[in-house]
Order: sequence, then C-alpha cells, then structure tokens
Amino acid sequence: MLKIEQVVLVEGKYDKIRLSAVLDAMILETDGFGIFKDKEKQKFLKRLAKERGILILTDSDAAGFRIRAFLGGMLPKDRVWHAYIPDVLGKEKRKDHPSAEGKLGVEGMSEEILRSAIARAGLPARQTGQPAEPVTAADLYRLGLSGTENSAAKRRAILRYFDLPERLSAAAFRRVAADFIGKDRLIQAAGDLFSLPESSE
Repeated sequence: MLKIEQVVLVEGKYDKIRLSAVLDAMILETDGFGIFKDKEKQKFLKRLAKERGILILTDSDAAGFRIRAFLGGMLPKDRVWHAYIPDVLGKEKRKDHPSAEGKLGVEGMSEEILRSAIARAGLPARQTGQPAEPVTAADLYRLGLSGTENSAAKRRAILRYFDLPERLSAAAFRRVAADFIGKDRLIQAAGDLFSLPESSE
C-alpha cells in the first residue's frame, strides 16, 4: 500500500472507497460540484494545502476537469499536485448505465492504474534521483506539439501513448509534459509517433 503525506481529493465516496484499497493517506471528497458552494470546506482545504499539500485525483470526464480547475484556482499552486487517470471506456459495476461520456471514473480504475497515476504525480515524498530536464515551450513547438498544424491531434496522440486523459488543455499538457513525462521521454515518444526534423532529436 502506498503511503503519502499529502491529502488526496476525490469526487465522491465510491472514489474514496476504491482509493483506500491502494493508498494510506487522508482522502477527502469534494461531493462533486458541492465544493463550489461549500465555503467551510474550501477554507479547510486551503489550510490543509498549506500544512500538508493536496493531491487532486478526479475523473477524466468534463465534470472531473471542471472540479479540478476550480480546486486548482482556489488552492495555492505550489502546494497542489495532480494525478490523472486514463480515458477508459466502460461502466462501473454498481451503475445501471455508463456515464454521459462512457468513461470509467476513479472508482472503476484498477489498483495498478491508480498506483501508477499517483506515482506519476511528482509528489515530493516520492521523487527519486535527479530531476528530469525541463520541457520548454520551444521544445513543444519543435516537436510539433504547439503552435503548428495538427498540434492538438499530436498532443492527444502523446497523451494516449502515455495512457493519460486526452481532454487535457494545451496549458495542462505543458504541466504534464514537465511533471510526468520529461524531455527525454517526450522526444522519444514524438519520434516513435511522428516524423520529426533532425534538429528535434
């Protein structure tokens, strides 16, 4: 079982139950969109962020990204980390029908996927070895991942390559590239997927 110091935020009680099987940590629920109006919980989360740091782990659908964006804007950025689950089509066992987007949420993920998502979040307590070389805006442009024709499609291909959700915005992609992927692995993936100019190698 993974043990982390940071507080983990998930959307609902079934996510919390699922994550508790793989993670020894304080796990709190946003109650879905309830966090938007719950001023007391917002205040509490801000305090926890300062004291312990917060890891956000929401579903990979539109609702999950809306909650993630709200929390990311509300909490101090240097005390927040993000874990992402991949886009996996399916239906949770307890539900009669799949979600609107047909994707499994946190509660439907395997233990292996959840462990991997947390391990890739870049939490200070889990960092080992030398930090990866930073990914710059120039790197993304040179690799055809921003500011060029089909760059959005290429970013989606990279996200699929690393088993990350395709819904990430261009700004979120830059964070993911820097925090989860790293320059060397990003160049390797782009080389595997696309024809690159020699200068990108």
